[in-house]
Amino acid sequence: MKFGVVVFPGSNCDEDMVFVLRNILKQPVEKLWHKEHSLRECDFIVLPGGFSYGDYLRSGAIARFSPIMQEVMEFAAKGGYVLGVCNGFQILCESQLLPGALLHNNNHKFICKNVFIKAETDETILTSSLKIGSAIKIPIAHGEGRFYADEVTLNQIESNNQVLFRYCDENGYVTEAANPNGAINNIAGICNEKQNVFGMMPHPERAADTLLGNTDGLGIFKSILNYVDA
Repeated sequence: MKFGVVVFPGSNCDEDMVFVLRNILKQPVEKLWHKEHSLRECDFIVLPGGFSYGDYLRSGAIARFSPIMQEVMEFAAKGGYVLGVCNGFQILCESQLLPGALLHNNNHKFICKNVFIKAETDETILTSSLKIGSAIKIPIAHGEGRFYADEVTLNQIESNNQVLFRYCDENGYVTEAANPNGAINNIAGICNEKQNVFGMMPHPERAADTLLGNTDGLGIFKSILNYVDA
């Protein structure tokens, strides 16, 4: 599978993502500059974390208008796979490729630490190899990571099986104490109705190398490859 990692001014997790995909998973990867108008025949597009355009206005609000995002939106409309991590998640919501919004953390502070999340479904390419309900440890690093949606939208997300991950404790229990940013319903990641566009605040690429002492994030990447090979 050929991956494309989009690079915006201010992206700072692009190299981490490329390293995991290319060096650990041995997949072909293209770095796609935000001013490009081609996805170079990539099969799976990733919007990495960082601070695109300095997070001015709102996180992701300016990146949403980058030239390459028109290509990404057309790609997604045709059923192409797109994953946004952290700032990438914010960009997908700003682009209306995903419902809801990412608001300031409820403590109004930047949070950088390991948290636990659990998969709510194994029916998507991103979660197909994960065990539903089992806690995995993944780092977060964000100031605007509190997922929010109005009641109607939230009900649609929940009823359509669009919740990918929820924040939980190390035993897989969803509690208020395990919610690091105040996200509604402890939501850490979602997908669109067609299940081809995915967003998550935690950084799986930061938990995918034995040198970092944590490989829980590898299961997410391997899910993608196993789903395609199945």
